[in-house]
Amino acid sequence: MVADQSPEVLGETPGGTEAADRVADVLLLFARSDSPLGVSKIARSLSLSKAVVHRILQSLVSRSLVQVVPGDSAYILGPAAMGLSARAFSQIDVRSVASPILRHLRDVTRETTTLSVLVGNQRVYLDQFESPEEVKMVIEIGPRYALHSGASSRVILAFLPDSLIDDAIRQLRGQRPDLDEETYRKNLTEIRVRGYATSLNERNTGAASIAAPFFDAAGNVMGSISSSGPAFRYAIDEHDEHAALVIDAAKAITQRLRG
Repeated sequence: MVADQSPEVLGETPGGTEAADRVADVLLLFARSDSPLGVSKIARSLSLSKAVVHRILQSLVSRSLVQVVPGDSAYILGPAAMGLSARAFSQIDVRSVASPILRHLRDVTRETTTLSVLVGNQRVYLDQFESPEEVKMVIEIGPRYALHSGASSRVILAFLPDSLIDDAIRQLRGQRPDLDEETYRKNLTEIRVRGYATSLNERNTGAASIAAPFFDAAGNVMGSISSSGPAFRYAIDEHDEHAALVIDAAKAITQRLRG
């Protein structure tokens, strides 16, 4: 019993810094992973014993920083980790970073520009700059939206780990039992390749949108921006120039967030 409590067995230095480093390394490994992680994979990736990894995971699970995948022995990030992400947004103040870029995009396109961020497994509008046109799109700041539908959501989803994509598809299938999952996943792949997503009257509101993602310094998707307006002003089949403006604006936000 005494041996089990010794700093050496627990992988700790007298000051406890090595143990803290290992916990941080496990969390960062989850942040970089595109799929759930099991004890063996974490142990191999970080050169730790399975016993040490198991204890770390149990501690993280007890604090909801990671959670077990239902029906599996693997783990994914938990709701508390998502909460830390939301707090990071408020500290970075994405809105102030993006505002001048979105305002310029609005002036160039004369369409409403929006800023969305990823919070947990949902998307939230943080800001918008309204079109000067008489007929325009206006969004509500604050409500949460699912990641499976709409250009601003799908362009975020396309850059998330497979486990979150699977969750979004399950949610969408609950609303659309006839969903063609293969086509849907193919569309997400196309979004990743071209760097933007489009929607045209998707919710029967007469609106159209072109959206692109922005990323943090580690390359994790943080949210998306969009240029949106009435569908009759959007030639979705001939939108290359418009899409390029949105992509460039999103890249400028990413560059500013990276300092």
